Amino acid sequence: MSPVKARRKATTRAKKQSRWGTILDADPARALKVLKRLKKEFPTANCALEHETPHQLLVATILSAQCTDKRVNLVTEDLFRKYPDVAAFAAARLSQLEKDVKSTGFFRMKARALREMSQDVLTKHGGDVPRTMEELTALRGVGRKTANVILGNAFGIPGLVVDTHVKRLSNRFGFTEQQDPVKIERELNDLFPKQWWTLSSHLLILHGRKTCAARRPKCPDCVVRDLCPSADSF
Repeated sequence: MSPVKARRKATTRAKKQSRWGTILDADPARALKVLKRLKKEFPTANCALEHETPHQLLVATILSAQCTDKRVNLVTEDLFRKYPDVAAFAAARLSQLEKDVKSTGFFRMKARALREMSQDVLTKHGGDVPRTMEELTALRGVGRKTANVILGNAFGIPGLVVDTHVKRLSNRFGFTEQQDPVKIERELNDLFPKQWWTLSSHLLILHGRKTCAARRPKCPDCVVRDLCPSADSF
């Protein structure tokens, strides 16, 4: 969809009552003001998962499901020394890999996903992590959210990640009333300039962690309070 069509589409949704009781105000100009102000608040916003290669980021992102970035970084510090490349993960003994990632939770599922994903990268892509949404999501354990992390942070291809923070904040800001992550991603992609897609996820996540918490948002401390239709309503 062209930027012009996206703006028209967003404007037609502006300032309507959503079925969740929040105010929809999907105005591209306001959305960009929110992002720019958050960028000033978090000038060094970037991916919190420590990595040196696209494959390492893919491993870390799979491990981050239902786990904190801090814990993942602690685990991968040793993990990447033990398994230094794609081939090492592909050849890993499953029972040992399970022990290596146990503290991240859901370790059996994650260990299998890491090994099978690495085997696919090795045999189907010559050891190089693919660079398209379709190829990434065909890998074991990789959904759209993970694929967008890789595209945006490993390859510089704009990708908007919708996690719990982005979902919550996009509703509170009135950017969308959708609850499904794929639908939220689609509407935010229409609303935000493409060059902001990757950074917008980092900004919303950081703001969600620092200020706009799930239970008790700190509205008096919010740098975008005047731009938020949900401010002071909790």
